[in-house]
Amino acid sequence: MDFLRPSTLAEALAVKAERPDAVPIAGGTDVMVELNFDHRRPAALLDLTRIEELRTWTPGLRIGAGVPYVRIIDELGAQLPGLAMASRTVGSPQIRNRGTVGGNLGAASPAGDTHPVLIASDAVIEVASVRGTRMIPVDDFYTGVKRNALEPDELIVAIHLPPAPGPQQFAKIGTRNAMVIAVCSFAISLHPNEKRVGAAVGSAAPTPRRARDAEDFLSAALTWEAPKPLLDSVKREFGELVSQAASPIDDVRGSAAYRRHALAVMARRTLGWAWQEYLEGEQACA
Repeated sequence: MDFLRPSTLAEALAVKAERPDAVPIAGGTDVMVELNFDHRRPAALLDLTRIEELRTWTPGLRIGAGVPYVRIIDELGAQLPGLAMASRTVGSPQIRNRGTVGGNLGAASPAGDTHPVLIASDAVIEVASVRGTRMIPVDDFYTGVKRNALEPDELIVAIHLPPAPGPQQFAKIGTRNAMVIAVCSFAISLHPNEKRVGAAVGSAAPTPRRARDAEDFLSAALTWEAPKPLLDSVKREFGELVSQAASPIDDVRGSAAYRRHALAVMARRTLGWAWQEYLEGEQACA
């Protein structure tokens, strides 16, 4: 196995063009597990840890694919609360120090913790090759179980998403609080200026998935300009529509029926928390 270690993004793209079989590695929290269990034996590893451009973020927000979870929590928690919440649920402190959102996207696991937040927040994924740069809306990025829209010579460079326009929430069900793969997960993002809601499920379909009917229903049901407490019927309908957006399976972590039930519960709870935050914010402004 060859170990390739470029020091600039231009060098990395040139290497990837020459060696499309090279597997990118940054934090290594997914790749090394596959290597250790002999689930994967690539011809080459492309180490991206020396490329500073991938490890920085800029206002706007453009987050380098190599920015670790711990920095998202510490440096971007106020601007991206949903992504910070999801990042806190990833593995252990050691994993959060190494793992990256770019790696989560590259692995494209349906159970990846950050995926629902990225979908609910309308993220755009910046990918590059020696041929140029592409901007891929997150809804188009996931193409199947552990498959994404990257071409063989492309690398994930950055994630673009605006600072949260309103309250955001993320919830995850697992067998314990840490070091666990999600049985299912859910994210919600309120977009008050556009009078709409973003909602997405994880670990409950072949890919992370937007709950479109739930988004449409709630966007119309919420009283944006004169907010008032939510009716239980609205929460229940929203939860049911989120549950219907999933197409889960039975596996060792949980049954399809449990996943649907858990998604409905998480949707109701996170909606309640997000709307209460919105209500309090509007009252403070008044």
